[in-house]
Amino acid sequence: MEAYSEFARVYDLFMDNIPYEEWCDYLVMLLKQHGVDDGLVLELGCGTGNMTEALKRRGYDMIGIDNSEEMLAEAIEKSMESDSDTGEKPVLYLCQDMREFELYGTVRAVVSVCDSMNYILEPEELLQVFRLVNNYLDPEGIFIFDLNTRYKYEKILGEQTIGETREDHCFIWDNYYDEASRVNEYILNLFIRGNDGRYDRYEEVHYQRAYDLDEIRRLIEASGLRWKGAYDAFTMEPVREDSERIYIIAAEQGKSKTTEEM
Repeated sequence: MEAYSEFARVYDLFMDNIPYEEWCDYLVMLLKQHGVDDGLVLELGCGTGNMTEALKRRGYDMIGIDNSEEMLAEAIEKSMESDSDTGEKPVLYLCQDMREFELYGTVRAVVSVCDSMNYILEPEELLQVFRLVNNYLDPEGIFIFDLNTRYKYEKILGEQTIGETREDHCFIWDNYYDEASRVNEYILNLFIRGNDGRYDRYEEVHYQRAYDLDEIRRLIEASGLRWKGAYDAFTMEPVREDSERIYIIAAEQGKSKTTEEM
């Protein structure tokens, strides 16, 4: 089932506890540390465009890719509303699967946050994503993405039920983690109040996979990308055993700046 179909309608309401601007500050710091001060940046798994729009406000020309038409509809509406006041060119949003995405040219950086890469369940498919990223990066371009860790799935999420109620919407999240396959399953039951006052129930099933850091490094190097490092999320500290989210940085490898400039 396509992730975030019905949830797209209320995603931003339930995710309002995520400090996107602070996360964006951290991401911009990493980009600038690796020489990406401006230019064209692609976000994979952009969802409703919260981070895409935040990066645009920081001066980057943004492309957003997601495989959910519903999430992109929210992102496009958000972009059009913000651009109507400024007259700026809207973000280019593309409905594509990150495992086979296509661009017309290269970009200075590719980013992916909010554990979008954890949705790739097979290492071979994640390898293909990394190969495509390397293909569409400018010479020495930068790839930054985050991951939920095995520690988070095993020790934090585990097998538990999470619920939250808002004025017009509520959800129940039943979580299950299988240590053998390292696949985390969560079942979302959404209750959304309609105009007639009645609540409609929708169910979505989501799957994510835990990857070890060594496995990610092997896949990155096998894809042609160059490993740059990994951090405990929102710090410049090394990854710890109890890190819940980590950031990975890799660089394009294989293109020649001289050849590109000719």
